[in-house]
Formats: sequence, C-alpha cells, structure tokens
Amino acid sequence: MQTSLSTRQRILDRWHQYSVLIAFVLICIIASVLNDNFLSGTNVLNIVRQTSIIGIVALGQTVVILSGGFDLSVGSVLALVGAVGLMTLNASLSPALAVLATIGAALVIGAVNGVIVAKGKIAPFIVTLGMMATARSVVLYRTHGGSISGHGLSYTNIANGQWLGISYPIYLLVACTLLIWVLLRKTRFGRYIYAIGSNEKATLLSAVRVDRVKIGAYMLCSALVGVAAVIESSRLNAISSSSSGLSYELDSIAAVVIGGTRLNGGQGSIWGTFLGVLILGILNNMINLMNVSPYLQGLVKGMIIIIAVLLQRKD
Repeated sequence: MQTSLSTRQRILDRWHQYSVLIAFVLICIIASVLNDNFLSGTNVLNIVRQTSIIGIVALGQTVVILSGGFDLSVGSVLALVGAVGLMTLNASLSPALAVLATIGAALVIGAVNGVIVAKGKIAPFIVTLGMMATARSVVLYRTHGGSISGHGLSYTNIANGQWLGISYPIYLLVACTLLIWVLLRKTRFGRYIYAIGSNEKATLLSAVRVDRVKIGAYMLCSALVGVAAVIESSRLNAISSSSSGLSYELDSIAAVVIGGTRLNGGQGSIWGTFLGVLILGILNNMINLMNVSPYLQGLVKGMIIIIAVLLQRKD
C-alpha cells in the first residue's frame, strides 16, 4: 500500500514538473494539424513577437506571485508610465531619456506598492487594486480620455526594428527571461523570494529582511512593466489612456498559472511562465486562424486559468 502511494506521489510530482511542457507540445501539434502554416518560421516569430509585451509583464508577475503576492495594477501602470515616457520624448526628443523616464516612473510605482504591502501590512490584492484604479484615472485625466502620441522616428525602432530578421521585442523577451531566471535561481534574493512564498513566518524568523525582499519584488515587477510599456509605446508611437494595458492583469496571471506557478506562492519557474505565455499566444493565434470571435478570447483565458489551478491540486 505504501509503495503504491509513493509511486502515485512520484507520478504526481513528475506531472506537476512537466505538465506545462506537455501542454505546450500538445497545443503545437493540434495547431499544426488545424493549420498547415502554423509551424512556418514567419508565423512562429509573429506569435512570439505578439506575446513579447505580455510575456515581459508576466515575468514580473511571476516574481510577485512567487513571493505570495499579486499585482493587479500592471495594465494601468503600463498605460501611465508609457504616457510619461512619450511626454518625456516629446519634451526632450531623446529616446534614451524617454526609456529612462518610463522605467523610472515604473520603479517609483512599484516601490509605492511594495512599501504599502510590506510596511502597511495590507493585502496585495487591495493595494494593487487601488493602484490599478489610481494609475488608470491619472492617465485618463492627463490625456483627457484620449491618447498621447510621440515625436521622433528613432523611438519607434525599439519595437519595429529587426536584427538578423528577428524583431527587437523578441530579443528583449528572451533577455528578460534569462535575467529573471538567473536572479531567482542563482542569487540570494531569488532564494528569499521562494522562501517567503513558501513560509513567510519561518523566513522572518531566519533573520531575513522580508519587507525589503517584498519591496524589491514589486519594484522588479514594475520595472518589467516599464520595459513592456517602452515596447508598446514604441510599437504604436502612442499610448491610449483607455485601451493600453487593458486586461493585462488577466493575461499575465493566466500565463503564470498555466506555467505552473502556484497562486499561494513558493513554487514555480520562469521558464514555465515563458511557456505559458507562448501557449496563450498560440491559442490566440488559433482563434484568429479559425475565425472565432475575438470576444471569446476572454472566455478561453478564464477557463484555462480555472483548469490550470484544478490540475495543480495535489489532493
């Protein structure tokens, strides 16, 4: 009896370890059967390019969720800091200053979120929900409910330029993924993130500055949102106060959950999130190729989140 239980446990452990990879392979096979052009180099690169923005946001969301938190403000913050970047671009005509302003503003917002969560002892859900409403309101007020455009063609090259036939956003997505993987797996900060998500009280008793680590997690998440905002504002040379970043909260959380990261923190991987992002991109691509109404994409993502959480249950 005990042997059968241990065997079952090993099978479950292997399933939780490789389920996202299995799902990714199966979805690729189904998509290639439904459409002959799915595996073409152009279509594959197009999918990765289209998912680069939400992919970078999802990387930051992963760090926060691993620490036992949430960030529901990522979409609204992207719109706000993207607008800050374009205003800086218009005032200075310097793409470098625009990028620095975008990421700098994101870091400030991340620090505010982190301090209120860590020092104020307020639930991350409440804090980031409040920031979501605040950031969206500010950008709507500043743009009078419209959009803001940038001046300077060189800025648009960030998202629309290519090297060796591959768009710059793809390089940024891969670079950010590698950077966060190294940070989580090879540094003390990363070990503390996992420890806090697994057992915050025990980590605190181990003389770890939990507050600082949490603040760092939210700042890192917002910094990545800033990078995503640079790509989005550069791609369109504009930021819409009402539609930019809309539903990115759902998309990023969906990618994280699909990738196998537990919503209560402490377990998950960056590469799982990377595959989760690609799975969402493939599903969106399949919906478009099959001429399914785009209004059903939210239904698909919602069901995927529920199914992924159910599959993560160990009992």
